[in-house]
Amino acid sequence: MNKIKDYLLLIKPSLSIMVVFSSIMSFALTKGSENYVDFWERILLLFAGGILVTGSANAINQVVEKDTDAIMKRTAKRPVASGRVTPKEGWVFAIITGAAGVFILGHYFNWLTAALGAFSLFLYAFIYTPLKKISSMAVLAGAVPGALPCLIGWAAGDNALTLGGWILFAFQFLWQFPHFWAIAWVAHRDYTTAGFKLLPADEGPTKFTALQTVIYSLMLVPVTLAPYYTGMCSYGDVKGMISLGLVALANAFMIQRCLKLYSKMDVGSARKVMFASYMYLPVVMLAWLLSKI
Repeated sequence: MNKIKDYLLLIKPSLSIMVVFSSIMSFALTKGSENYVDFWERILLLFAGGILVTGSANAINQVVEKDTDAIMKRTAKRPVASGRVTPKEGWVFAIITGAAGVFILGHYFNWLTAALGAFSLFLYAFIYTPLKKISSMAVLAGAVPGALPCLIGWAAGDNALTLGGWILFAFQFLWQFPHFWAIAWVAHRDYTTAGFKLLPADEGPTKFTALQTVIYSLMLVPVTLAPYYTGMCSYGDVKGMISLGLVALANAFMIQRCLKLYSKMDVGSARKVMFASYMYLPVVMLAWLLSKI
């Protein structure tokens, strides 16, 4: 049972579920998803494929970073870092889960979806992961596979990469910057010890970093409104107006947290940005879905 638990930890369940949530929401927002009579079965299949692909990328990440994970308090107890799972076992697990996930996405949806899943896995495991020790551009590189679940879900529903999918991709792409910079601010000491370069300024948490979180939170405003003005979401009825109101409140809340970080420049404010970002993403996506159902 302990070994099974360790393999589950390789997947990083909480992170994987959050990633797959975006994919499922994107699928539900497509017009194509309305044509599936087995809608809920498709949701489960997308969840399974997404969890396996994301879990594979996370497993590779833990194998590659086993030495740095071992010296950070936050990650020292991870299965590979602690020695409970060997690197070979981690690689075998990653290959099997990755292949299974890509197959599910291709066989039950389409091979565009599968290709996007495989591309996302490759970018996260083999570009973003090693780049973290080289340059702060790793956050930019990591934001691409981090946003691809939106395109994966869109392709699964519509079998095409149309405007709606790219709006969702842009939303999750921009969201990741204040989110990851807040995490890097809170864990700055641990990340510096491990040699990770995840903040935009080499000096660490600075006014420049805080200003960047404000800028990106402001950039999210037009992107989150775009679905209403492209016909992806409705705002002409009561549900649409409630949806639009929720999106506006979420944006105001996120911007306020980032401004507070810029004002106070402390770990507590960075932590609040981090938690605000965790709430912001599902609230906006669920608000969009409300206008559609």
